[in-house]
Amino acid sequence: MQIRIINRSRHQLPEYATPFSAGMDLRASLDEPVTLRPMERRLIPTGLFMALPEGYEAQVRPRSGLALKKGITVLNAPGTIDADYRGEIGVILINLSGEDFVIEDGERIAQMVIARHEQASWISVEVLDETERGAGGFGHSGQK
Repeated sequence: MQIRIINRSRHQLPEYATPFSAGMDLRASLDEPVTLRPMERRLIPTGLFMALPEGYEAQVRPRSGLALKKGITVLNAPGTIDADYRGEIGVILINLSGEDFVIEDGERIAQMVIARHEQASWISVEVLDETERGAGGFGHSGQK
């Protein structure tokens, strides 16, 4: 699949790290470092603009290394970029650690997965078909 992209950052385009990677790393595009204080959230620009094909979305997800080692995650994970969005890709990061975290220009801050999706249409009904699970939820299926 080919996707049209504008790169206004000083960094390479997102790319897959290995042949079987699902996500591509997104990098911060900053004029100066940004300090993210404990429990602070910020929108971090990437300098990227793209045009996804109809029927696709881009999901912005945390990087596991940043989450585990530094407590930095994507607040609205996964964030969704719709096919008709043409603005700059931004990443909402939050610092869940007890220490300041400095984001440098070019730092890998999130990963992006391109995914196909469907749009649903609703059919109003008065009752739903019965299932073994029924209305059980929030751990119900794991109970014996």
